[in-house]
Amino acid sequence: MTGKEHFNMEREQLASRTGFILISAGCAIGLGNIWRFPYVTGQYGGAAFVLIYLAFLVLLGLPILIMEYSIGRAGKLNIAGAMRQLEPAGSKWHVFGYMGIIGNVLLVMFYTTVAGWGLAYMYYSMAGNFNGLGPQEIASFFGAFLGNTIEIVFWMAFVVFTGFWVCSKGLRKGAEKVSKYLMIGLFVILLLLVFKSVTLPGASAGISFYLEPDFSLIDRDAISAAMGQAFFTLSAGAGGMAIFGSYIGKERSLPGEAINVVALDTSVALLAGLAIFPAAFAFGIEPGSGPQLLFVTLPNIFNQMAGGQAWGFLFFAFLSFAAMSTVIAIFENIMAFTIDEWKWNRRKASIINAIAIFILSLPCALSFGPLSGIQPFGPGSGILDLEDFIFSNNILPIGAISIVMFCTLKRGWGWDRFLEEANTGIGGKIPRWVSPYVRYLLPLIVLVILVQGWMNILN
Repeated sequence: MTGKEHFNMEREQLASRTGFILISAGCAIGLGNIWRFPYVTGQYGGAAFVLIYLAFLVLLGLPILIMEYSIGRAGKLNIAGAMRQLEPAGSKWHVFGYMGIIGNVLLVMFYTTVAGWGLAYMYYSMAGNFNGLGPQEIASFFGAFLGNTIEIVFWMAFVVFTGFWVCSKGLRKGAEKVSKYLMIGLFVILLLLVFKSVTLPGASAGISFYLEPDFSLIDRDAISAAMGQAFFTLSAGAGGMAIFGSYIGKERSLPGEAINVVALDTSVALLAGLAIFPAAFAFGIEPGSGPQLLFVTLPNIFNQMAGGQAWGFLFFAFLSFAAMSTVIAIFENIMAFTIDEWKWNRRKASIINAIAIFILSLPCALSFGPLSGIQPFGPGSGILDLEDFIFSNNILPIGAISIVMFCTLKRGWGWDRFLEEANTGIGGKIPRWVSPYVRYLLPLIVLVILVQGWMNILN
């Protein structure tokens, strides 16, 4: 028996199943899908790497995602409140839920700045700022942009206040409605970009590089990269997905819904590679990784295309849609926490949270100017790297392990209660025979990821 029996019966509900899938996918689909996944796929054997990645996605990301949804739907609250509702009397599992909320705040402290870069480059592309610039000039443009503190703060503020303005409109009229439009627009633009890229003269070399399997490149590093990408791509572990579980009914089982979200997330990642690599090879430009790929390499490619200004605008619109869908979803999670825990109304929650997140985001925004001297991991690192490390390499894996243990241990919510909640409704079910894997092996795999993150920093 759990220690608490009072549940939030007046919980807001999403308007449709489609809305749930799209807003959840919007939370999962982020900048990592666009720059990191295509790059590591090409680096580690193309289609061979994708197969290993998909296996880890099913074995690693999917079970934790289902658990987050189940906790949210059973508790009808944010991750901290739901764990408090479901935990046995006298236990403190909800502490890990609060850690997840802190993780969500930490994530947007740097994500809002990077999302602002995408919006700025969408504007620059539309205005023709890159027209006629050579490779070195485009690289210098990005450096000068990062050094313009006022502009970086402006775009970060735009992301923060726009995102909370959307959430202030209500769950259905705000986050759900806007996320639907963002996701539909994202897929339409992405398909246009893929069509353009794969039809360029010389694109076939890029397609072969990206998709032809090369099993000779599959080694320990490739397997480690696939495991890490599968874990981080869904951001499961910080409780960000639990909030959407709290907004849905019990008509459908959660494994099937989670598979739909995973499929959308993976589709965007795969298609992003088809939009980037054929174009890079067609123009003889070496695809880079990270911000260099998005803000230096790609503008160089668009500059060489017929109608490149329009294609550049479309790409950065796609990038901005992906970033804003994630921002709005995480803001909704933070909003829900303050509404659930402190009984604020939406208007009050949106105003106070917007001001707080803006202030908390300032260190990252200033880290390329006044605070550039703060280099926590040595020369070339900054506040963004520190915040990303704390979230991605600590809060996410520790949160994931705690969620798995909460859903499987008798002293937590327990395997039987979790299984009943996850399998309620029509659709796919979790078989009982997976219990040993979920109980024992899954936490060990996540622990390996946690240790690897620290080893990479220490080395």
